[in-house]
Amino acid sequence: MPEGSRCGFVALAGRANVGKSTLMNRLVGAKVSIVSEVPQTTRFPVRGVLHRPGLQVVFIDTPGIHKPRYRMNEEMVRLATRVLREVDLVAALVDASEGFGPGDRFVFDLLRQARSRNLLVLNKVDLTAKENLLPLIDEASRTGLFEEIVPVSALTGENSDRLQAVIAATMPAGPPHFPEDMLTDLPQRQAIAELIREQVFQQTRQEVPHSTAVIIDLVEPAEGGLIRIHATIIADKESQKGILIGEGGRMMKGIGTSARHQLEEYLGSRVHLSLWVKVKRAWRDDRELLRLIGLPVS
Repeated sequence: MPEGSRCGFVALAGRANVGKSTLMNRLVGAKVSIVSEVPQTTRFPVRGVLHRPGLQVVFIDTPGIHKPRYRMNEEMVRLATRVLREVDLVAALVDASEGFGPGDRFVFDLLRQARSRNLLVLNKVDLTAKENLLPLIDEASRTGLFEEIVPVSALTGENSDRLQAVIAATMPAGPPHFPEDMLTDLPQRQAIAELIREQVFQQTRQEVPHSTAVIIDLVEPAEGGLIRIHATIIADKESQKGILIGEGGRMMKGIGTSARHQLEEYLGSRVHLSLWVKVKRAWRDDRELLRLIGLPVS
């Protein structure tokens, strides 16, 4: 072990849509978790690794904690709460522009139950008047849950250096867990599915995203350095299939083109992407399909 080396695990936790994935990408310095304005975009814990001389921090981007309606959501919340007990530090995120709501207080209760070591990240300060931050900091301080309270903007990077320094100071001594060139341990097929799903979110907005999943059917090399990918987008209803395909196939073409650009950047190769849409009713309660998309169903 290099002398003075530190390494630890940090969970990014909070209710849905407070900016956990954006913050992890900011801290790691690369896109390792997909991002959208749709709550519950993250469906399983994604690890991103920050490398600095003598320091390695493994961030775990957890699913937003919410009231589950389907088996899929139950598993998402179970995974998120389990992680709280397994890490060296929990960075609890709150949307400072909205203040503390019932969802945030529920997360605070989970932190008490987990007896975790915590810091509070007041995110989205770029959308928050400075005079509104002090009451939030005061209220959070009175809970006795947090060793530090750090206001940041994950989107602009404001104060992210200070947050990194605060996190680094709490990491235990130990050797690195991952090689220096590894930014995430997400399997390649899962990463490909996530990049396609991100474009479903971006292109369809609020119309269908929660009701869709992406299954990778084929990833194989072809002539001339090309990578051929076949993927199926699973929808819950026929009406959603119609939205995904769009008039004259326009929506599917838009999803495919945007996803192909993202995949080529991720894989460093030209990509031939073929997409299909299938309807599978109640797929969010289907154990086998949930395992296929990467949720370790209990």
